[in-house]
Amino acid sequence: MLSKPRVSVLTPIYNTNIGHLCECIESIINQTFTDFEFIILNDSPDNKRLKKIIGTYDDKRIKYYENEKNIGISASRNRLLDLARGEYIAIFDHDDISMPDRLARQVAFLDAHPNVGVVSGLLQCFGDRNDVWQNPESDIEIKLGLTENCFIAHTAAMIRKSVLDKHNIRYEEKYTPAEDYRLWTRLMDFTDFYNIQTPLVKYRWYSENTTNLQQNKMHNAWLAIKSDVCNKYPGNYAVYQELHKWERVQNVKSLPRNWRCRLFGVIPLLKRKQKWVLLFDFIPVLKLRY
Repeated sequence: MLSKPRVSVLTPIYNTNIGHLCECIESIINQTFTDFEFIILNDSPDNKRLKKIIGTYDDKRIKYYENEKNIGISASRNRLLDLARGEYIAIFDHDDISMPDRLARQVAFLDAHPNVGVVSGLLQCFGDRNDVWQNPESDIEIKLGLTENCFIAHTAAMIRKSVLDKHNIRYEEKYTPAEDYRLWTRLMDFTDFYNIQTPLVKYRWYSENTTNLQQNKMHNAWLAIKSDVCNKYPGNYAVYQELHKWERVQNVKSLPRNWRCRLFGVIPLLKRKQKWVLLFDFIPVLKLRY
């Protein structure tokens, strides 16, 4: 019997640009961390060229599958999860490029932090946009932020498969193409999150990526998820909104030294202490700039 790999890299493809796919594949098979399986699922089975291209890579870690018919991105992601044998799941989209030490960094982090079930990182955008896509670092910052938007880069995320399996959490078709945002909000009760503060993936920004092609559908899905998570975590939402008011503070003196915020006007929530805004008097959540 074959031993299980530490990591399962999961990549759904659909009529993928050949050049983009080759860059995607090569960025994984050239990782510094090598104990992985790379599962590629073709949701455009009539596109035989994709299978032919993948077959040119002589690497036993690559496992190619096809859906009998097009089933959509969320169903394809769930099939990939069912096929995965690894302890950790590395999500990776078909038109992006992983940094060479991406898997090594994430495995080391999860090994050292058993309380964390999802670790992602920053995105280095390239193509039509050239900047670093920032996301908050700590669990508390991420969970507060999830009441407003998706602050975990999906294509750069690594997940403990045991957390998904234990709580029977999978992608939900009704929230496509924001199925990742929904996944994170479902996991909020069950695990901690962390964003490594360095780019782990080069994110291809161009007119044909999902973010640009499905803007209206994405917005509607985002509204449905945001409504649900805000209703479930009203305290988190209130804290995030208060912090958001001060995130652009340029001078610490503009926030009064005795400033406090009370949740629902009663519960002590946020206060300023020197150059920090503290949650519940002891958790630093915002550093003010001088």
